[in-house]
Amino acid sequence: MELETQKNRLIGELRQHGISERVLEAMRRIPRHLFVPEQELRDAYADYPLPIGWGQTISAPHMVAIMCDLLDIQDGMSILEIGAGSGYHAAVMGVLAGSGHVYTVEVIAPLASFARENLKKAGITNVTVVVEYGSLGLPRFAPYDRISVAAASPEILDTLTGQLKSNGKLVIPVGKNFQELYLVTKTNGLKKEAKGGVVFVPLVGKKGFPY
Repeated sequence: MELETQKNRLIGELRQHGISERVLEAMRRIPRHLFVPEQELRDAYADYPLPIGWGQTISAPHMVAIMCDLLDIQDGMSILEIGAGSGYHAAVMGVLAGSGHVYTVEVIAPLASFARENLKKAGITNVTVVVEYGSLGLPRFAPYDRISVAAASPEILDTLTGQLKSNGKLVIPVGKNFQELYLVTKTNGLKKEAKGGVVFVPLVGKKGFPY
């Protein structure tokens, strides 16, 4: 009951920051406490990042909410996420995608296993976790309606924009120590909009930062 109370308080706080009701409802449906290590349970609904092992973090709830709002995920969409982490962000996107599907890439195999277990506990069946470097995207399931990158990239990657459908959208943090979050919309060209400063762990792999 205490965790449910904390979750409701968090949802109320996010509402005050202008997050859409659709995203808030998706976040209400996902028990974030299932996606954090046991030692972090008491802070599961605090609005800041938490360590999840292997030098990685689960994003702050407001960041998950902002990125989901920017992507405007609709039922039936095919979504690629780079950086599965513990699976929480993918779970929220899975709810928003409804009959669609989320493919989420994680380079750290034990963390990918943790994400799969968490998604199963949460009853999320439309998310596939793939162990792979994410900077090249996931060509075998492309093209995607939406791509969400939860790791800092050196630049807006053509490997990812090339896997977007026409009118598709990409959110990606760009920069090394501190990043700018960009929303990229693919029409005849690429419309790039800066959405504010963020801090993410680095993207690694061929097009990312050195591991």
